[in-house]
Amino acid sequence: MWKNSYTQLLRGGIPLFSRAIVKKISKSYVNGLTTSNLGKPDYDKAVAQHEQYVEALKKCGLEVIVLEADESFPDSTFVEDTAVLTSNSAIITNPGAESRNGEIKEIREVVKKYYDKLEEIQSPGFLDGGDVLQIDDHFYVGLSARTNREGAEQFAKIQKKYGYETTIVPLEKFFHLKTGVAYLGNKDLVVAGEFVDHLVFNDYNKIVVEPVEEYAANCIRINDYVVIPKGFGDTKQKIEAAGYTVIELDMSEIQKQDGGLSCLSLRF
Repeated sequence: MWKNSYTQLLRGGIPLFSRAIVKKISKSYVNGLTTSNLGKPDYDKAVAQHEQYVEALKKCGLEVIVLEADESFPDSTFVEDTAVLTSNSAIITNPGAESRNGEIKEIREVVKKYYDKLEEIQSPGFLDGGDVLQIDDHFYVGLSARTNREGAEQFAKIQKKYGYETTIVPLEKFFHLKTGVAYLGNKDLVVAGEFVDHLVFNDYNKIVVEPVEEYAANCIRINDYVVIPKGFGDTKQKIEAAGYTVIELDMSEIQKQDGGLSCLSLRF
């Protein structure tokens, strides 16, 4: 559990966060892994967008732990993939992209400052944090190009020790599970694409993202706010109509590298 004397509180079934870990964007970021066809990112613009992201986290009430950029790991600004943090433990992942495995060394040392209980996914298991969605005391883990069944089953076994259940969800299209689904609390789920009619999520109130705005499905609830990418008016309207206060951020240079809002921080 946390080394702090307090524990996470809940608002509508989501954690009340107090901290976030982020990592600055390296110059090598523009040559990182991507499956998009949106063009090469502008480094200076990406840095500015990341700085705005950090300011948004602070507005949400978080203390932000900022790690320096590492030119050896172009994708390392996407810290979410390297760990899964809960109120009971920290799980260091084993990222599915071989070029990213080394990122966990730094994250392990940082996380150890805040958690007494540290778990790890071991090869041949692979798991990206972007494939892990927590809803109350239940986890959903996506099987993707970056997370295999061995990694998902290791994760489920670890969480079972701490009283959490896990459902494994094979993906058909999305890059990561959280590319197409986000939990806002109060049984409200933002869904897009293959998750709109997915049976595993039928017990939730679905805020449906239209195909043209699919990128906006990767949004994050942080305390009193929902942070969404800028430029997706229909999704913004639906989330606000559900009673949430929205912060919009320009994510154009992050999107070019397959990144989303959740990818850029570890919130706990």
